[in-house]
Amino acid sequence: MTRRFQRHIADMPPGAQSPLDHAITQRDGSTLDMVREAIAHKQTLLAFQPVMRASDPTRVAFYEGLIRVLDATGRIIPAKDFMSSIEDNDTGRQIDVLALRMGLSALHDNPGLRLSINMSARSIGYQAWNRMLRRWLDRDATIGERLILEITESSAMQVPELVADFMDQLQPHGICFAMDDFGAGHTAIRYFKDFYFDILKLDGQFIKGIAHDPDNRALTAALISIATHFDMLTVAECVENAEDAEVLSQMGIDCLQGYYYAAPTTRPDWLHSARGRAAG
Repeated sequence: MTRRFQRHIADMPPGAQSPLDHAITQRDGSTLDMVREAIAHKQTLLAFQPVMRASDPTRVAFYEGLIRVLDATGRIIPAKDFMSSIEDNDTGRQIDVLALRMGLSALHDNPGLRLSINMSARSIGYQAWNRMLRRWLDRDATIGERLILEITESSAMQVPELVADFMDQLQPHGICFAMDDFGAGHTAIRYFKDFYFDILKLDGQFIKGIAHDPDNRALTAALISIATHFDMLTVAECVENAEDAEVLSQMGIDCLQGYYYAAPTTRPDWLHSARGRAAG
């Protein structure tokens, strides 16, 4: 920070925003408006990315459904570009509902599909989200055993007791739970004995370049050991090259996800096939 900028901050009246804070507020407000417009005009969709089996990287273990919105120009905007601006307000809950609805619809239309959908722990108490889930579980008894709900580590740790109780209630439906971005937050390991996570998705910061980073290999090995102890499947996120994939497979990772295998797409092959069968 320059001295001129420091003086400018010091001269500001109490309660006034700094230029940086003002810019962030303006950006977040613009992003929120964009997402609200997309929701109002039904300009939301899912992109699907395969999660591959490490034992046979030609086989898909499951797909992850990633929420996207269209801006005013028709560009597809990924969640990473807007989620931080909406996750703590009602618009974030609405996005969770839309992602869930589209994911459950895809599961219903494609009986061979296994799909993970992202959610926030805050949506556990959101009535519209819960009604949507219960309605589809009642409508199609096969959906539960093919649905994976992903909750980020940081989100789960905000209300760990609530998350554990929620998972306990849904276990009879066969739903699996994945802790996303594991290693990026501050999980209290003591909660693992209370949680019902079936899958740990290791944060990409440990995965990128792991073939040439002994520190990341050591950290990843520790995370895999924790998952193994609690009988959880492990997924490495952000796998971007063959070297990293090979090292991770040798380390005992169960599944691999990243651009090395496929980018998220709104038009997966299986979706085309399902539409073709419906049209026929």
